[in-house]
Amino acid sequence: MPRRPTRDKRQTYKSKDQKGFPLSSKDKGIPKQTLEGKSDLSGSSEEEGSEGVVQADFVFFDPKPDDFHGVKILLQTYLDDTQWDLSGFVDLILAQTTVGTVVKIEGDDDDTPFAIVTALNLGRYKDHKCIKELKEFLLKVCQEKDVIRDLRLLMGEQAHDVGLLVSQRVVNLPPQLLPPLHDALFDEISWATEDEPTAELRNSFRFKCYLLVSKIYKHKNANQKNNRNLIRRSGSDSGDGIVYIMPEDEIFHKLSLWSFSFPMHTQQVETQELKDYCLMGLVMAVEVAKISTFRQQLQSLVVES
Repeated sequence: MPRRPTRDKRQTYKSKDQKGFPLSSKDKGIPKQTLEGKSDLSGSSEEEGSEGVVQADFVFFDPKPDDFHGVKILLQTYLDDTQWDLSGFVDLILAQTTVGTVVKIEGDDDDTPFAIVTALNLGRYKDHKCIKELKEFLLKVCQEKDVIRDLRLLMGEQAHDVGLLVSQRVVNLPPQLLPPLHDALFDEISWATEDEPTAELRNSFRFKCYLLVSKIYKHKNANQKNNRNLIRRSGSDSGDGIVYIMPEDEIFHKLSLWSFSFPMHTQQVETQELKDYCLMGLVMAVEVAKISTFRQQLQSLVVES
């Protein structure tokens, strides 16, 4: 198996609108793009052309301690408005440099992270305060008896086989970055099972399942028969009345072993398109065996958008 390469592959994109992607209940998968991809990946810059067009070079980096404040801002509402050890959680993410990616704009004086993606072994970090509080939060917001049994098992007896897949970013990150960003994560996990210096560390990346915590917008009139938990087992309910804030979540949702949603108290974006929608938390369990399919479908989703 090839060794993990040094990552400094620049991907260049032109932005016509830095206000973010419009959200629409009719949108499926990748939202309408406000960022246009450029085929040149060499990192060469391009002078500003027509008025309002801005060139941005996005670069993948390993996490480092200097990213603390930027990553903490990205994860500020990861567990809704709950008071928990977010600082400790960010420290865990940044300390794991062999698996995980931070996305930045090259030449940005602020060195601001625009995205973070990683996977943390729930068993390896089970004694950390932030992981304990995360487990308590998820068990509290899960109200469905069938799912809560699976959730408790996943975070308890099976925790050493479970990777908490953490993905957070600004809303206007170019969608063309999504496949290479996720490919980098899953490739690094594979490499870590071979390259880590101890058997314990290598085994800690041999995941059997991923647990994801994300957000969606759900129409207020959707699934009135079961308004406690909007999403039941399996990915058969692809989500009529659901706006996926992160397009890859629709794929994860369809492939999920089980999932549930819960109301969030974080102030949601107020737009005309979302006036009939509620911000919901979405928790999903996705088997590792489904990741190959996910990667293929994500690539197709971006190509078709």
